[in-house]
Amino acid sequence: MSNEDKPAAAPRSLAEALRARDDASLSALLRARPDLITPVPTDLTQLATRAGTRASVVRALERLDRFTLQTAEALAVAPDPATYDELLGLMAGDDADRDVTKALPRALAALRDQALVWGSDDRLRLVRTARELLAPSPQHPSPTGLGPTVAEATAGMSPGRVQEILAAAGLPTTHDAVSAVASLGALFSDRTRMSALLDEAPADSVDVLSRLVWGPPYGQVTADPATRLRWLLDRGLLLPTAPGTVVLPREVALHLRAGRAHRSAEPLPPQVEVAATHRPPLVDATAAGQAYTALATVEELLKDWHEGGPAVLRAGGLSVRDLKRTAVALDVPEPTAAFWVELAYAAGLLAPDGEAEERYAATPAYDEWLELPAAERWSRLATAWLAATRTAGLVGGRDAKERTLSALGPGLDRSAASEVRRRVLALLAELPEGASAAHASVLARLRWERPLRGTHPSPSPSPSPSSSPSPSSSPSDDLRTRLAEWTLSEAEMLGFTGRGALSSHGRALLGAPPAPAKPPAPSGPGDKLPVHHKHHDKPAEPPAAPLSPAEQAAAAAEATHLLAPLLPAPLDHVLLQADLTAVAPGPLERPLADTLGVLADVESKGGATVYRFTPASVRRALDAGRAASDLHAFLAAHSRTPVPQPLAYLIDDVARKHGHLRIGAASAYVRCDDDTLLNEILADKRSAGLRLRRLAPTVLAAQADPAALLEGLRAMGFAPAAESAEGDVLITRAHAHRTPPRTAPEPVPDGPPVPDTTLLTAAVRAIRAGDLASTAPRKPTAEPAGADGGLPRTSSAETLATMQAAVLTGEAVWIGYVNAEGTASQRVIAPIRVEGGFVTAYDHTADEVRTYPLHRVTGVAELADDQA
Repeated sequence: MSNEDKPAAAPRSLAEALRARDDASLSALLRARPDLITPVPTDLTQLATRAGTRASVVRALERLDRFTLQTAEALAVAPDPATYDELLGLMAGDDADRDVTKALPRALAALRDQALVWGSDDRLRLVRTARELLAPSPQHPSPTGLGPTVAEATAGMSPGRVQEILAAAGLPTTHDAVSAVASLGALFSDRTRMSALLDEAPADSVDVLSRLVWGPPYGQVTADPATRLRWLLDRGLLLPTAPGTVVLPREVALHLRAGRAHRSAEPLPPQVEVAATHRPPLVDATAAGQAYTALATVEELLKDWHEGGPAVLRAGGLSVRDLKRTAVALDVPEPTAAFWVELAYAAGLLAPDGEAEERYAATPAYDEWLELPAAERWSRLATAWLAATRTAGLVGGRDAKERTLSALGPGLDRSAASEVRRRVLALLAELPEGASAAHASVLARLRWERPLRGTHPSPSPSPSPSSSPSPSSSPSDDLRTRLAEWTLSEAEMLGFTGRGALSSHGRALLGAPPAPAKPPAPSGPGDKLPVHHKHHDKPAEPPAAPLSPAEQAAAAAEATHLLAPLLPAPLDHVLLQADLTAVAPGPLERPLADTLGVLADVESKGGATVYRFTPASVRRALDAGRAASDLHAFLAAHSRTPVPQPLAYLIDDVARKHGHLRIGAASAYVRCDDDTLLNEILADKRSAGLRLRRLAPTVLAAQADPAALLEGLRAMGFAPAAESAEGDVLITRAHAHRTPPRTAPEPVPDGPPVPDTTLLTAAVRAIRAGDLASTAPRKPTAEPAGADGGLPRTSSAETLATMQAAVLTGEAVWIGYVNAEGTASQRVIAPIRVEGGFVTAYDHTADEVRTYPLHRVTGVAELADDQA
C-alpha cells in the first residue's frame, strides 16, 4: 500500500488534531476564542496548551448554547475516549429522540471547532480541563445529576465486600476485585439483565432509586439501614462512598433514565413568541414620539445643570439626594432619572468639570449636539446606548463590598451589557414587522443561548434516600436576565421600539436584515391578537457581532433618514392666551424656545407646552437686557394670535418699575431719585432684616450683600436693578458652565477583542511557521544537545560550511540562535547569502527574510529528507 492509500493516523493529542486543520479552521477557532492569540502562540503545541487552560476553557464553555453544553456534559460522563454512538445514546436515550439525533452533529461540530473536543468519531475526547469541570464529584455535582461509575465508587472497597455484592446480585464470584467490578458494571449496563434484577426488587426499594435517579445521586443512611436500603446496598445498586453516605452508580442511573444523560435534552432553541401585532406605521409613530420625548428629557436634564450640576461625591458619582432632585426636575421615577443621566454621560454630553470642588456639567460636545437635526441627535444617543457597558439598572444596588452603587459612579460597568442589548434587539428583529415579543420567551431564548453566563448555581445538598431531592433551577435574577429586562424597557423609553415592536429606524440602526414576512392578519377585531412565530427547523443563530465603525456610521445615517420624517418639525410661533399663557403646539425653533424660556415659566408639558407669564418671569427677561419694546416686538412676531391686553399691561407695568431702584456694592446700597419710595421702604417692617439706613435723600445703605438686598426688595414687591461700579445697569444672564473637552466613557470589553481578518491571517502564518520550526524532522548532529532546550551544536567551521552548502542547494536548515538578550531559540531558515560574518536567510519561523550574525548561531543541522 502506498503512502497515499494509507488512512490518516488518528491524532494522539489536541496539538496533533490542530495540526491537521486547514488555515480556515484555525482562523475560525481563533475568532471564536480570541484569548488564544493574546499573545500569538509560537507553535501549535503552545496553542493546544493554551486552549486547555482553565480560564480559557471556562470562557469557551460560557459561550456555548444549552444543547452544545449538554453534549459536552454528556461526554464528561461518557467513557474516555467515547464513540459517537455512545454519545448519541447518552443524548437521545434508548428511544433515539429524532430532534436530538438531528441536532447532535451540529453540537459536536461546534465543540470540535472550539477545540473542546478532538479525535475521530470512534475516539471522541473532551479536553481534560473541560472534563474536570463537568465530570461529577462529591464536591461538584455534575449538571447531568449522574454520580461516579461502579469502578470509581468501589475504588476503596475491600475485595471481600465486592465479592459479596457479586453473589447477592446473582453473579459468579471472580478471582480478583478488578474482574469483579467489571462484571458488576457489565450487569448494570445490560438493559435486559438489569430489568430482570429490578423486577425482583421490593417496591419501596425501587422508590428510593427513583428519588435519586435525576440527581443529586448522593444520600444519607444510618448505621443500621432499613430493609429497603439494605436490599439495594447488598446488590451494589447503592454504594457507600463515606460513612453514612451512599451514591447511585452511574450505570444504574442511566438504566433507570433509559440511557439519557439529561432529564430533558434541548436540541431546539425556544422560539420567541409574538405577544401582539400592530400596524408598522403605528409602531414607527409611537417610537418616534418616544424618541422626541427622549431628546426633550436629555435637553431638560442638561438645561437644569446649565450653570453647573450636582457635586461629585468623593468616591465618584451622584448622591442619592441629587438623584432624587433630578428625578423631581424631570418628573420621572428615580431609576428612570438614573437611566437618562447615564445615557447623557455615555454619549459624552456631561462629565465632571475637574475643578477643585468638582461638579457635573455639560461638555462642549453638548453644544455641538444641540445644533444637529433632531433625528441625528437621536441616532447619537441610541448608538451610545447600544455600545455602552455602564448599566443604569444597577444604581441603588450594592457591590461585592456592600457599597451602594450610585449613578455616574464606579462599579456600573458590565461587560456583557452591550452583547445582551444587541442580542435582545436582534431577536425582536427576527419577528414580523410590527410584532411585539412576549418578554418571557425572549428571556427563555437568552437562557438557552448562554446558559452559563451570569448564573452561579450553588451545589445542591445531598438528600436522604427517603426524601425527594429538590430539582435544581437557575436563579431567576441572573445578570443576563436582568440586562435583558432593562433592555426591553430602555428601548421603549428611548424610542428604539414602539408598543414593544422594533421600529424601522431602530432596525436600521441595529443593522438588522429586513423583517420576515408578516403572518396572516387576525380574523378577530383589533390588531393585538396573540400569535406564535415558530420555525423549529431553523437552527439557532449565534449572536451577531457588533458593526464595524464604517457599518455603524452607515446604519446611523439610514436610521436618521427614516426617523426624520416622523419627528415634528420645529415651529416658529406660539398661541398667546388672554390668561397670561402661551401654548406651543409642538417643538419650537431653538432661538424662540430659548427666549420664551426666559420670558415665561413652563407650566405643563406634553404634546403641547404651556408657558405662563408672571411678573418674575418678565423681570427675568428685563434683567437679561431686553427692553419692554423688544418684548412687545418679539411676542407680536411669534404669536399667531393678537397679543392680549393683559400681557401687554403686565410687561409695561413691570418695565415701569424695573430699574427705578438701583442696588450697588457698599456693603450694598439702594439708590433712587424718588425719596418718597425710599421712605416707603424704610417704613416697611419687612425691611428690618436688611438693616437699612439713609445716607442721603436718594441713597440707603444696607448691611447685606447686593444679592441678598435684591432678593429682599423683590420679595417686598419692588423691582430693583443691580448696577455696576460705574453706575450702569448690570445685565444678568444664566452662566453656561462647561467642562473642558471630554471623551465619552469607553465600554469595558467582554474579554479580548475579536481579531480582524488581517490579524487572523498573520497569526495563523506565524503559528504555522513556528510549528514547522519545532516539528520539522532533523538529521542527527555530531554534538549532543546541551542544556539549552536541544539546540544544535556545531563548530564555527562546520556552521559556515553547512550554511554555504545550503545557499547552493536552496535547502532549509535547522539552527540554534541566541539573541542579544541571551534568549535561545530554534529556527528553520533557508539561507540566501553568507558574507561578512552574517547569513541572510528566509526565516520560516518569522515568515520573513532576516539577517543573523554567525557568531550567535550555536549550531546548524540539516532537515531530514522525509518530512511527511
